[in-house]
Amino acid sequence: MIKPVDYEELEKYVKVGKNIFFFTADWCGDCHFIKPKMSEIEKAHAEYTFIEVDRNRFLDLAIHWGIMGIPSFVAIENGKELGRYVDKFRKTKEQINSFIDGL
Repeated sequence: MIKPVDYEELEKYVKVGKNIFFFTADWCGDCHFIKPKMSEIEKAHAEYTFIEVDRNRFLDLAIHWGIMGIPSFVAIENGKELGRYVDKFRKTKEQINSFIDGL
């Protein structure tokens, strides 16, 4: 999983490629619940690049994209949003796989 260090790097992934943005934070218990399963999710969906976005570090982007609950997922291909799985509830591996399969 790629962890951008600044907005400039993050913007590159928004504009180019087929990417899943995984919004998370260190203090988020539900994020810690799903993180151990993320490598399996990535392997199952190798057509996507997964980008881990620290909601606190990139708060302006989270607000701009309407990411209020975490963990949340936004799929973007070459600057166009394909779909999002954004809510305040804990997500399971099966739910995330189902979201990505439905894109």
